[in-house]
Amino acid sequence: MATYAIGDIQGCAKTFLALLETLKFKPKKDKLWLAGDLVNRGPGSLMVLRHVYGIKESVRLVLGNHDLHLLAVASGAGTLRADDTIHDILNAPDRHDLLRWLRHQPVFFKNGNHAMVHAGLLPTWSFKTATALSSELETLLQSDSYSELLANMRGSKPKNWSETLTGWKRYRVLLNAFTRMRVCDKNSGDMDFSYKGPYETIPESCKAWFELPTKRSSRITLICGHWSALGIHLKANIVSLDSGCIWGGPLTAYCLDTREITQVPNQDK
Repeated sequence: MATYAIGDIQGCAKTFLALLETLKFKPKKDKLWLAGDLVNRGPGSLMVLRHVYGIKESVRLVLGNHDLHLLAVASGAGTLRADDTIHDILNAPDRHDLLRWLRHQPVFFKNGNHAMVHAGLLPTWSFKTATALSSELETLLQSDSYSELLANMRGSKPKNWSETLTGWKRYRVLLNAFTRMRVCDKNSGDMDFSYKGPYETIPESCKAWFELPTKRSSRITLICGHWSALGIHLKANIVSLDSGCIWGGPLTAYCLDTREITQVPNQDK
């Protein structure tokens, strides 16, 4: 039995299936962790979602910003963008089952010595805090009023977390941290959404979110994705897996048991 984590798929269905074949993934034996952004921009979003749903007993995943965008559009709380490739899901006869299942997935989880989030965790959060805050969001997302949350998630303010935040400002900060964050101001800790480039050219005023002093336990490895320009970034307790498959790069899997990296080239160009 092995557990594999895979970075952002973003509708690259052929590449995703090729990676599972390369891994010799067996749903009845192995486990699969997906770091969010299963859908959008690639040509096979429906195929990816259906395949993951078909093996859902063997899968754990976190929601990414593109997954939330899909849910927003499907609920009427968001609008399609010119580069969206989620039309096949929106028009699918099984969309209700697929989207209801997707909506009931977490934005963060911890299991033993590993945890997973799509983008990151604010430095002031411990894993216990992140678990409690993600539970707040998930309760709303799984409720009958979930579309209100999705309708109010747009925007980049407030830029930092405070326990005194309430209402949509509170939930927007949480969603932005869990699903959009890349760098933070190195002095204030404010999230900075203007920078999406590589690690080597992070502005002097900022640091990668995972390099600021943190309350997270160093004994737990946090697996994430989202930051394609960062690429594969492996540290003692951080594993970032978005290798830019949607931009023509490979799709990457990480074995939690052996720390081995497996990649397949993009087959959805």
